[in-house]
Amino acid sequence: MLLKKQTVWLLTMLSLVVVLSVYYITSPEQRGNDLATPEQEEQMQNEEEASQTDVEDEDTAIITNAAGDEKFTALRMQSEDDRSMKKEELQTVMGSTDLPAEEINEAKEEFDKLNELADKEAVLESLIRSMNYEDVLVRADESNVLVTVKAEELSRTAANDIIRQVKNEIGDLQLVTVEFQPK
Repeated sequence: MLLKKQTVWLLTMLSLVVVLSVYYITSPEQRGNDLATPEQEEQMQNEEEASQTDVEDEDTAIITNAAGDEKFTALRMQSEDDRSMKKEELQTVMGSTDLPAEEINEAKEEFDKLNELADKEAVLESLIRSMNYEDVLVRADESNVLVTVKAEELSRTAANDIIRQVKNEIGDLQLVTVEFQPK
C-alpha cells in the first residue's frame, strides 16, 4: 500500500513539473523578451546606465552618512560590548559544574533574554528606519527602551508612532524614551 502512495505522489509531481514547464515555455512574457526590437534594446541599455549612475550616487551618500554617524556607531558598539561582557559572564556561570542547577538555569534564562532583546532591538531599528529616518539606534534593558532617531526634527505624532512600534514589538511594560539627533 505504501509503494502505491509513493508512486501516485511521484507521478503527480512529475505531471506538475511538465505542466509548469510547458506554461513557462509558452508564456507571452517569455516570447516577448526574446523578440526585442533594436529601439527597445537601446532603451533598456539607457535605463541600465541610468540605474548604475543612481547606484553610484547612493554609494557616495552611504559613505558620507557613515562618516557622519560616528556617535551612533560608538553608542552601538558600546551597547554591544556591554551585552557581550554580560553574555560571557553568563556563559561562565552556565559552564560551571560547581553551581546548583537553579543558578545555571537562571543564567540560561537571562542569556536567552539578552539574545531575544538584541533581536527585538534589530527588528525595531529596521522598522523605524523604514519610517524614512536616516539612522536609528535602539537600546533596551529590562525596564527602559531608549530610541535615538537621526532627523532634522521630530514631531509629536512621529514620536508617538515610534513609541507605538516599540510597544507592539517589546510590550507595554517598558518605559519608552524617544530622542532625536539632528542631521
